Amino acid sequence: MNQPLASTAWIFLTTLLLVLAFVPFDPQLSHWAQNLPDEIVEFNREITDIGSAAWMIYTSALLLLVAFIVRRTAHQDALRHKARTARNLSAYFLLTIGTASTVVHGLKFLIGRARPELFAEYGAYSLTPFTSDRLFESFPSGHSTAAGALFGAFAMLMPQLRPVFLILALAIGVSRVIVGAHYPSDVAAGLLLGLWVAIMVAFVFARQGWLFRLDAGGWPAPKRAISQQKEK
Repeated sequence: MNQPLASTAWIFLTTLLLVLAFVPFDPQLSHWAQNLPDEIVEFNREITDIGSAAWMIYTSALLLLVAFIVRRTAHQDALRHKARTARNLSAYFLLTIGTASTVVHGLKFLIGRARPELFAEYGAYSLTPFTSDRLFESFPSGHSTAAGALFGAFAMLMPQLRPVFLILALAIGVSRVIVGAHYPSDVAAGLLLGLWVAIMVAFVFARQGWLFRLDAGGWPAPKRAISQQKEK
């Protein structure tokens, strides 16, 4: 089976199952999370904006520009090679996070789920599409999508640290529930959407020979990891 299609099918199925599992308990879980001890809530307020796509996009775009300039102006082959790698890395993060952000905002606009702060007025399952109002942009979570894309990209590049990146992405996603910005199902959908984009962009890069190569199973793996396997 085509690997990108297979990956898409598995992530879609996982997202569907998680959303269906969380939706019936969204109000209760959201209320419970928002009423955790003040110290926990305050900590999550401190970390939640790590999931903002803006700083990720600006940082990766700046690094891409710097790498491009260095590669154009450097005279040493070693420095040019490092600048090319930095350019490809920055492009991978920029394309991944930018694409994920575009997709999630489109879905928010189309779905129009009311945020938890409107629970008393609209409940947990109110849908008001096409409003362009942030109060009706709960599903999927944008911060969770950006976190899924960022840490998903890191996980693709450093497979040995995937559990660490999974925990970090989950921490940002959970923080969105604790601060009252989203329901658990919003977060689950956002995290998996971001991960899906990271995987799909890695497939595109692998076919171009940038950063990744397709391994024996047709999965994008970092070039360095494949080289080390061949040396063994």
